[in-house]
Amino acid sequence: MTADADAAPLLSVQRLNAWYGESHALQGVDLSVRKGEVVTLLGRNGAGKSTLLRCIMGLLSRCSGSIQLGGKSVLGLAPERIAALGVGYCPEERGIFATLNVRENLLLPPKVDETGLPLSRIFELFPNIEPRLRTPGTKLSGGEQQMLAIARILRTGARLLLLDEPTEGLAPAIVQRIGTVLNALRDAAYTIVLVEQNLAFAVRSGDRHYVLEGGRLVDSLTRSEVAQRRHQLHRYLGV
Repeated sequence: MTADADAAPLLSVQRLNAWYGESHALQGVDLSVRKGEVVTLLGRNGAGKSTLLRCIMGLLSRCSGSIQLGGKSVLGLAPERIAALGVGYCPEERGIFATLNVRENLLLPPKVDETGLPLSRIFELFPNIEPRLRTPGTKLSGGEQQMLAIARILRTGARLLLLDEPTEGLAPAIVQRIGTVLNALRDAAYTIVLVEQNLAFAVRSGDRHYVLEGGRLVDSLTRSEVAQRRHQLHRYLGV
């Protein structure tokens, strides 16, 4: 499914600033994401990409500006209230609970909407998970943990997914599987904000791309503009 270019944004971020102590991590960032889009956040390490996701999810207290979800201000809301609005966050560290097995990890988060995927559909998307349901979560491979982390938020019914570096350090076959899942989710009208260092994966997955540098938004481009501006992207990313 392709987002309607004239539709009001599902997620709107305006003049967003964020701090870690005295460090000004985000400086006046503006972006928008329409329903059904996959939008990537690109930039070198430390550019502010993960910080932006944390602000949207309510995990960083020192933020100013505007964050609106479906026209409603969410800046300053507690993370659980933002999650209840249908936002699912998959952090870079995945957040798998060591004391729980795969099934328990998968079923732990409460549903926020009855459109959450049933386990049968989750096992279709991530066939590696079903045979490991009784396995402790941290005994999984890195790729299996990543699939479990994404599957867990899909079961809740979240429709806006914030994914932080989902392919980092994973084998090519797992990266390909995650790409297939993202395409299926786009077709099902999920909205995805994707932080990704793997430029080839980001380009294949994203409808639009924002580039951050030093906490500032320095560029944006559409899928159709990538080919002619690839050299510029490489310069931004240092690849």
